Amino acid sequence: MTFALQPHYPLQALNTFGIAARADFFAELDALADLPDLLATPQAQQGPVVWLGGGSNLLLTGDVAGLVVRMALKGIRLLKEEHDSVIVEAAAGENWHSFVRHTLEAGWYGLENLSLIPGTVGASPVQNIGAYGVEVKDCIEEVVTAELDHGGRERILTNAECRFGYRDSVFKHEAAGRLLVTAVRFKLSRTPRLITAYGDIDGELSRMGISHPTPLDVSAAVMRIRSSKLPDPAKLGNAGSFFKNPIVDSDVAEALLQRYPKLVNYPAGAGKTKLAAGWMIDQAGLKGYRDGDAAVHERQALVLVNHGSASGADIVRLAEHIRSVVRERYGVELECEPVVL
Repeated sequence: MTFALQPHYPLQALNTFGIAARADFFAELDALADLPDLLATPQAQQGPVVWLGGGSNLLLTGDVAGLVVRMALKGIRLLKEEHDSVIVEAAAGENWHSFVRHTLEAGWYGLENLSLIPGTVGASPVQNIGAYGVEVKDCIEEVVTAELDHGGRERILTNAECRFGYRDSVFKHEAAGRLLVTAVRFKLSRTPRLITAYGDIDGELSRMGISHPTPLDVSAAVMRIRSSKLPDPAKLGNAGSFFKNPIVDSDVAEALLQRYPKLVNYPAGAGKTKLAAGWMIDQAGLKGYRDGDAAVHERQALVLVNHGSASGADIVRLAEHIRSVVRERYGVELECEPVVL
């Protein structure tokens, strides 16, 4: 047994909002063989257990009762090579961006548009992370999990069994608290199939003087775009996009477009339209809005930031103000992305 239970553990450095809070007990899991023993501890048995990745999709509103476990499982394995594709497995504790760059440098393509997203590999299927026209579900072959009610017994879910949706998966619903993601298996291509027409990637590549981009070039362009718009959590506390882009019936979107012709929107399947939450927040005059140390970022209205001493309750209050303004102005309900504890 290599893990140690640490009482009254500070969590400020383990959440990207930089919220000061403590866990009753804390442990770090860096060996899967230790999971059964960890689950058998009185602290885990009494529950609930909070499983922590990079802390980049989390808002703490106070101290956390019970046990917090940081997933620190590491390892990247090439499982299978085919003519034009590979299956590669990454452990849940691997840093997401580092893993993306590893795949690109190895000549395995498909994740380049998801560069510089904060967090860990294990969180990627839970949230079905996405950016610049790509969702991680497009590249996931299988998700390796541990059944928490059965001592950590392994269970492998196919892509279909994960029931991926927009920023959604089975891990947010009936699998929540039952299945723990321990590794993710990705099917990646040896042949570049670049998606560059979304989010000004083409424009950024042009500014970089690149006319025939490689996947590494696309990754670099995405990194430049994200860095220009999104604050570095190491310098300004945040959890990335705080609100999901709402999906509404297309007739609702059409009615809104009659009133707001410049409302940014995207097709979202039969009879559905995705609206740009950031555009609505910006046009409602809330970009840069500040309530104490809790604020809307001045360059990206989707991002809420902690200027230093904001509490989780302060961020929640700001988020509710934004939701109220958007609801009143557009008749649209915004949903928060981060997990609020």
